Amino acid sequence: MGLILNIDTATPVCSVALAKEGSVIALRESHSSNEHSSVLTSFIEAVCTEAGITLAALDAVSVSMGPGSYTGLRIGVATAKGLCYSLDKPFIAIPTLLAMAGGMREVISRREGSTGYDIGTLLYCPMIDARRMEVYMAIYDGELNEVMDTRAEIITDEFSNSLNPGRKIVFAGDGALKCRSVLGDHPSAAFIDGFSASAAFMAPFSESRYNAKQFENTAYFEPFYLKDFIAGKPRVKGLR
Repeated sequence: MGLILNIDTATPVCSVALAKEGSVIALRESHSSNEHSSVLTSFIEAVCTEAGITLAALDAVSVSMGPGSYTGLRIGVATAKGLCYSLDKPFIAIPTLLAMAGGMREVISRREGSTGYDIGTLLYCPMIDARRMEVYMAIYDGELNEVMDTRAEIITDEFSNSLNPGRKIVFAGDGALKCRSVLGDHPSAAFIDGFSASAAFMAPFSESRYNAKQFENTAYFEPFYLKDFIAGKPRVKGLR
């Protein structure tokens, strides 16, 4: 049983959750893009202040490991590593899509009886925007076992036609929003509106890994980028 700081900067949402024994006791989030570096440390301070603890009281630090934004992942992992080094605490990494799938299941479970879905047979497909019609995605069953591995997928009519019409799949995340025009008419597709990645969804997974002593090597851990980083062309006049 641990007191764990969870950090998620893999998407445009910058999120910090302090959890005790797997339950969130303080949460700070920003949905404004490009704010991760400016608000992350203040969010960490805020959740600790709200809970009345110091950083030294933490049992571990957990970070969302990707896939997702290259810059966002670097900021989150670097911050988590710095805390673990300075505080001598264990370092935990949680797959971003797995945490999202857990959050999706939680949202659907709260709506049970009003959705018309057979909760026990649902599949969960979290999607993170990877530009144009490409997304980072995976598919999980009701026990959060991965039934389609994490991948970068271009969402086309061909992908939509490959879905099993007899198995309802719930899509969510900023990647799912842009794919709704392709997937929305498929009889197997359902969507959770307004769903975003959150450090709150990491809490049960980081607690489980803490109890199992499933820690990462702080020195050598790298985020799961999935794709190589490609720098954009400079737009400042005079730079080539």
